[in-house]
Amino acid sequence: MDLDSVIRGAMVVRAGGVEKLSIGIAEGKVVALSPEIEAAARQIIDAKGLHAFPGVLDAHVHFNDPGRSAWEGVATGSAALAAGGGALFIDMPLNSSPPTLTAEAFDVKLAACRAGAYTDFALWGGLTPDNLDHLEALAERGVVGFKAFMSGSGIDDFRRCDDESLYRGMQIAARLGLPVAVHAENDGMTAALGAAARAAGRTSVRDYLDSRPIAAEAEAISRALLFAEQTGCSLHVVHTSSARGVGLIRRAVAAGLCDASCETCPHYLLLSEKDVVETGARAKCSPPLRPEEERAKLVAEVRAGRVDTIGSDHSPSPPAMKAAADFFSAWGGISGVQTTLRALLTLDLPFPLIAGLLSDNVARRFRLPGKGGIRIGGDADIALVDLTVTEPLTEGELLDRHRLSPYVGRGLRGRVRQTLVRGRTVFQGTTIVGAPEGRLLRPSRG
Repeated sequence: MDLDSVIRGAMVVRAGGVEKLSIGIAEGKVVALSPEIEAAARQIIDAKGLHAFPGVLDAHVHFNDPGRSAWEGVATGSAALAAGGGALFIDMPLNSSPPTLTAEAFDVKLAACRAGAYTDFALWGGLTPDNLDHLEALAERGVVGFKAFMSGSGIDDFRRCDDESLYRGMQIAARLGLPVAVHAENDGMTAALGAAARAAGRTSVRDYLDSRPIAAEAEAISRALLFAEQTGCSLHVVHTSSARGVGLIRRAVAAGLCDASCETCPHYLLLSEKDVVETGARAKCSPPLRPEEERAKLVAEVRAGRVDTIGSDHSPSPPAMKAAADFFSAWGGISGVQTTLRALLTLDLPFPLIAGLLSDNVARRFRLPGKGGIRIGGDADIALVDLTVTEPLTEGELLDRHRLSPYVGRGLRGRVRQTLVRGRTVFQGTTIVGAPEGRLLRPSRG
């Protein structure tokens, strides 16, 4: 058959290992994987000396369209994702205005994504005390699941779930066959510790870090796992920041108590609380970065295959919102959508493990049709990466709106030379190629 493209001579990264192969692409799909492909093709891509990773599927971004696109936007956010080897994002329901709490709000967000997305995309729906009656309609629209906050979200129009609302929401989600993703921190503990510190005039970086201990995360994870067990709901714990949290999830799954998965983020693996002290609010997030010994323990959990997915939790804001003298008041969110793959390469993780964490496992967990890995019949989502390069990240190469990455100046391994989404080049060299043509993916049934 005639092919649209052939990628020749790449070191192809798949679950089973790394092999020098050529990749044949037709109609957006991988149709051939072989040491040599002789079929005619409209385009030949010489990938000698490059590694072909499956395109990054980032299940945790805040692109804030519509309504707060001054913080970020689908166009700038998806461009940055593509520059980092990304092929799909799943946008969180909050930070946009309106948040994705109803079918009507879903439609508004969908229009924004279709207008600006350079990559494919899917959407989370929200789960709050205010929209339990709207979860079924959101499922019909095609959300991959429902996101709930067990502590304050930082956004007034996206309320945290009290226990009764979370339990009821999980019951509904279980009936709908969709997972619930939780931001797991004990609100009573973090709110009380934060209020006491501020009342005493203690508003430094150190005071903020001390107000959100690992115990707050561990307790909330334990509670969410219990609710998942009792309701039969599938649970996804986002941005797990500690080995203790990972262990709680793994033990529950091993005991057959519930269907649960664990996400962490590159910043918890590459940065520690020392970076928050030195860098300031660029490195502020919640849960916060942990001490170095805890960071090392979490990396060990990832190496052992005990973490399911890694998402960027890209949550930017305008610079002024990061500049508060009271560190509690500074916006808590890290900009990292462009650097996820390079961060994991810098940690020297096995390449097949990286492919699983960033692609295969994400597609499987959220039932993304056509996505996941480089395989015959799958979407041709491919990041061609030069691994001979290790160099400091510069602001000039970032494509997100405000370029406030805490990794600027830090040496990162690898350089994405080209990104293909369904066989179409969307990033090459240093620039975005072509128009935004991303498509919505809805979870497959079953």
